[in-house]
Amino acid sequence: MAPIRYKGSAQAAQERLRDIIKGLPRATIKIDTPGYLSVEVRSRFMGFIDDVEFLFDSNDSTIHFRSGARVGYYDFGVNRSRMESIVQAFHAS
Repeated sequence: MAPIRYKGSAQAAQERLRDIIKGLPRATIKIDTPGYLSVEVRSRFMGFIDDVEFLFDSNDSTIHFRSGARVGYYDFGVNRSRMESIVQAFHAS
């Protein structure tokens, strides 16, 4: 997926993204420093953990991200679906 583009400051974009993540079920922000967010998301049934990271590039006004399962090779598209929802919510806010 392409990075998330934003307008305005990186700080404002990070605050907006933080608010979206706080609304996700079973998501916990582990690291929240200027320009970087690290999030753990637990699966509904088995409690598997997905790691999601966001890096804010203020030079290009983009947010680079990755999302992946800690264990296993296939997640039935859950990570991609989650990221698509986050991107959609980010652009809607």
